[in-house]
Amino acid sequence: MRFINPKTDYAFKKIFGSAESKDILISFLNALIYDGNSTIEDLEIINPNLPPKVEGLKDTYLDVKAKLKDGTLVIIEMQV
Repeated sequence: MRFINPKTDYAFKKIFGSAESKDILISFLNALIYDGNSTIEDLEIINPNLPPKVEGLKDTYLDVKAKLKDGTLVIIEMQV
């Protein structure tokens, strides 16, 4: 069996960028950023597409955009 590399944009978005994967994303972020502490308790996955601020420029597509429980917006990008 072959698996897709989770460091590609497509796989990263599929793994972490949907409402169904919210618990996985919370666990991943807490492990990576907060040394396993449950600092992030809840978040909401929101639309990662950003329309251009200047007409004629292209849209920006983020890997994952989320809103934390306290209202803070976070952008999670996979960089290799």
